Order: sequence, then structure tokens, then C-alpha cells
Amino acid sequence: MSRRSIYSYKGRRTAGWIKVLLTLVLVGVLCFGSLLGVIFYGDHDDVTGDPQVMLILGCQVKPWGPSMLLQDRLDTALDYLADHPEMTVVVSGGQGPDEPSTEAQAMADYLKENGISEDRLLLEGDSHNTKENFQFSAALLEKEGFDLDQEVLVVSNGFHLTRARMLADRFGFENVSTLAAPSSHTPSRLKMYIREPLALVKSFLLDR
Repeated sequence: MSRRSIYSYKGRRTAGWIKVLLTLVLVGVLCFGSLLGVIFYGDHDDVTGDPQVMLILGCQVKPWGPSMLLQDRLDTALDYLADHPEMTVVVSGGQGPDEPSTEAQAMADYLKENGISEDRLLLEGDSHNTKENFQFSAALLEKEGFDLDQEVLVVSNGFHLTRARMLADRFGFENVSTLAAPSSHTPSRLKMYIREPLALVKSFLLDR
């Protein structure tokens, strides 16, 4: 084989690998874009019936209190609770290694400071992810005598609700309404819209 033929072969092989790589990148971008579209589609309020139980999903707690994303969830919940004074409220979230308390306790304190009476609150302080939020909250509600076939209003940031609806259904919540909290902290919002498509795939495959 001549030197020119060898160079020609190597060039074709390199071009082939580049095409494969570009194809894989394009497929990855299209898949990510599709998942992001599903997440944006789920970012809305959807309240049906007359829910008597609200479930607020936890988020990071800072040394000074709830993070901005968690405050967004709590403030959205407070707006709704102002017009629904009889609702039972479940606050769900455990304590991470960098958190001063459980997320449930921080949420309960914030709600009480803003006029929600303690006897309306149920604290689920053991969960460390969205799967466990629903799994442990379901067990808590059943222990307290609630039926999971009744309407439950789930509160979280809008980017989180597609995954939340999926996992709520898997863990026995038969009638789920949602409130979409804003994400007022722009860096966190951008980070979560990058992270959430990957988390959605992980939960779809593994969170059972």
C-alpha cells in the first residue's frame, strides 16, 4: 500500500469518527431539549377538586433559614393557605450534612412565623430526595388517618413538578393537584433547569 493510500485511509477513518461523535452530540442535545420541553410543560398550577391536604416539598436550608427556592415554595403555599384555613399541611424534608436543621422543621418554623397554627402541620423529617418525600409522606398521612385517594395539593418550584407528579403517582397518591412556585433566584433557576432533565431520567428509571 502506498504512503498516499495510507494517509487517505487514515483521513477517512478520522472523518468517520468525527461524524459519529457529532451524531452522538446531536442526539444528546435533542434528548436534553425534549426532556426540558417536558419539564417546561409541567411548570403550571393545576388545582382540581377541593384538596384538604397540602404537601410542601423540601429544599435546601441555609444557616439563616430557608433558601430562596424554598422561600418561594413556602410563600406560594402561604398565599393559598390564606384562603383555605382548614387545610392540613405536610412539610417534607430531612437534614443534609450542611443544613442546621431538618428542612421540615425550617419550613414549619417559617409557616408558624407567618400565621399558620402548629396544629395544622405534620412534619416529615427523614427524606433526602423527592422519591422519599412522597414515600415517607404517604406513610405519615396514612398513620394520621388520611386516605391517599383524596386530593392532595403538592407545592414545589415549577421546574420540579413534572418529576413530582410522576413520583406522587408511583407512591400511592391517586389525586394530585399542584401549585407551581416561582424560582426567584436566577442562578439557582438556571442550575436546576440544567440538572432537572437528568434527575427526571434517573427518577424514571430508578425511583421505584
